[in-house]
Amino acid sequence: MIARLREKVGEDRIPVVQGDMSEASIGGNFTLAFLVFNTIANLLTQDQQVRCFENAAGHLAPGGRFVIELWVPQLRSLPPGHGGTVEVSEPGYLLVDTYDVLRQHVVSHHVRFGSDLSDGREALIGRTPHRYIWPSELDLMARIAGFELESRWADWDRSEFTAESRSHVSVYRLTERQ
Repeated sequence: MIARLREKVGEDRIPVVQGDMSEASIGGNFTLAFLVFNTIANLLTQDQQVRCFENAAGHLAPGGRFVIELWVPQLRSLPPGHGGTVEVSEPGYLLVDTYDVLRQHVVSHHVRFGSDLSDGREALIGRTPHRYIWPSELDLMARIAGFELESRWADWDRSEFTAESRSHVSVYRLTERQ
């Protein structure tokens, strides 16, 4: 990804630090930090996720915003006694999520098959582990790091966030230095 960025914008135009989002430091007093497309769920423990908030707070000026886009776990669609759901079923692609509700882990199984595979394989399977976070838990993590919830929407169009929303965009404002 860094190489692709360098191809597009050059070597020195955008500073890049490669590292763990819960620990990497780039210095500065920024007004905005953001994690989009479920990024925080790639941290597989609650402690790592809290450290991510604390790290963001350490990079923001007082009053700075931390914006997180995240999916809402769809556990209501999980049939009793079953550990997984089919999230997407379309020609050439299946997405199956399997849940460990005690650890708040979900593994997304991406199965590609059919004519889309040009290398002769019958199927290609990829798996991505995540730790899901309820919005209320995210708010607590934010408070621990010195943030307060400023706003929450269901999407980037600022649709109202409801109990039926499948995702959210949450904006946190840094209230104090940690």
